[in-house]
Amino acid sequence: MRLRTYLPCDILQPYVKSIDIQETITETVYKVLPDTSLVMGFQYKGALSTFLGLQETRLSPYGITGMPDRFRLFKNTADTGTVLVFFKVAGAVMFFRESLHEFAGRSVSLDNFLLQSELSLLEEQLQESGTDADRVRLVEEFLLSRITPGSKDEMVMEAVRYIQGSKGNIKMRELTSHLYVSSSPFEKRFRSIVGTSPKKFASLVRLKNVLTSYRSGQSLTEIAHGAGFYDQSHFIKQFKTFTGDTPENFFRGAK
Repeated sequence: MRLRTYLPCDILQPYVKSIDIQETITETVYKVLPDTSLVMGFQYKGALSTFLGLQETRLSPYGITGMPDRFRLFKNTADTGTVLVFFKVAGAVMFFRESLHEFAGRSVSLDNFLLQSELSLLEEQLQESGTDADRVRLVEEFLLSRITPGSKDEMVMEAVRYIQGSKGNIKMRELTSHLYVSSSPFEKRFRSIVGTSPKKFASLVRLKNVLTSYRSGQSLTEIAHGAGFYDQSHFIKQFKTFTGDTPENFFRGAK
């Protein structure tokens, strides 16, 4: 697989982490772990599918994948090329009128929101482009044409910072108390802007931190307690949902 990562242009940097070009020569089935950002993809050659159980579903050549709470399996055909846009937390809201929660755990075709003719033109231009730089420029132009001026929701962004600062180990009552807000209207705002509920977002942050902070030789008890899990069976269940594997097997394979 060939993977190249590009920083977006200055105007997009507050909302987009990176624009990646990914090319794969052989047909491959691969696992994608949950993340705290939404991803937009454009195939300029080949195709992608996703699995729900044993059922395989072909994806649109242009789509957005919402924030999942569990691992997903994808398959690419031989000789596949994709431009991937990785949004920052709450960054995608600047490009869609729809609540980001509508995309949660799903891969949705962009033709649900945009004219087919506009998408077909971009697909054709990407296919004809000879360089990665040209493809990145085309996708940047597409995003710039979609951006909606506006200010960020500071309450939601403060909630994001607070959750990330606690490494996801936080009770929702503590969060709403910190923000001086009642839970119901706040949760609706958070889901619309971030793409999932504050509780699920905290769970994603918490489990991602488990993966990044793991040190070789740690016991399962140390890992669980370090992440604030005091019920080991609950930790194992959540970890398996997140990665598709037990902690022992996952970290054994990571060595």
